[in-house]
Amino acid sequence: MAATRAKRATTALSAGSRELQTRLATFERFLTRAVRERAGGPGRLGQALRYAALSPGKRLRPLLVLTACEAVGGEWKRALPAAVAVECVHAFSLVHDDLPAMDDDDYRRGRLTTHKKFGEALGVLSGDALIAFAFEELTRLREQGVPDARVVDAVRRLGRAAGAEELVGGQALDIAAEGRKATASAVRHIHTRKTGALMGTSLALGALAGDAPARTVERLHETGVMLGFAFQIHDDLLNAGSTLGTLGKRVGTDEARGKATYPAAVGEKRARAEAARIMKSVETAIARHCEKPELLESLIEATARRDR
Repeated sequence: MAATRAKRATTALSAGSRELQTRLATFERFLTRAVRERAGGPGRLGQALRYAALSPGKRLRPLLVLTACEAVGGEWKRALPAAVAVECVHAFSLVHDDLPAMDDDDYRRGRLTTHKKFGEALGVLSGDALIAFAFEELTRLREQGVPDARVVDAVRRLGRAAGAEELVGGQALDIAAEGRKATASAVRHIHTRKTGALMGTSLALGALAGDAPARTVERLHETGVMLGFAFQIHDDLLNAGSTLGTLGKRVGTDEARGKATYPAAVGEKRARAEAARIMKSVETAIARHCEKPELLESLIEATARRDR
């Protein structure tokens, strides 16, 4: 079952690299075991939580954690608890974003959203449980030999990324911007919070697990924020021009809701050019600050080519 799930989750982000496929398959097994053994909950709550956490997806953020750990010279498996924590925070954000009070989406990753399958109340509660579970798992970095001070730093970074200053704050800005004329500055503030903060934290957590110097951790964190901005610009473009079958969720929803998107703010041509420019800067930074950047570079290049 785990092998089937890992195969189903393999996307364009890892299909061209045997090394990335290996890391993805290992992560899927680790995530499945962690959720099934330690993230229960009574009755349908546990079912909803597992449905949200284990649904097939790109797994980009946990792959960023693992490949960043390797890129700074660490053993990538050491970062697996941090990868699980990041993916659970991401899953929480998707479950809550899809709720009727937020983006009101029926489909995510090619199947019914959690609240459509289990009801709105369990959608809220499963998201709550996922973020709590994320921090429980993050502390398991100690079992991988990560020093206590670095574990505390990892908890601090993930807490900030998931909270009012970053991810949740970005969602609030996103809601407030609906129906208003989008500006490049406003969209940047939204995207760097909603998407960039968690990607920056993903790279930072990998670097912490890999014993990178503090300066390298900070530089990778900043680089990940910019990666997230470019990633979300690409997402905006896909939302406007893809299909439900390809994207795994309804398309054209951003325009229908009056969402603040980068193409709406600056035009599609400039949005594509800006995303490409940012990705080039990200690749340069990775090469400059990492001892073994090749696999992380490969993953980042794949994000720019993705179709979902």
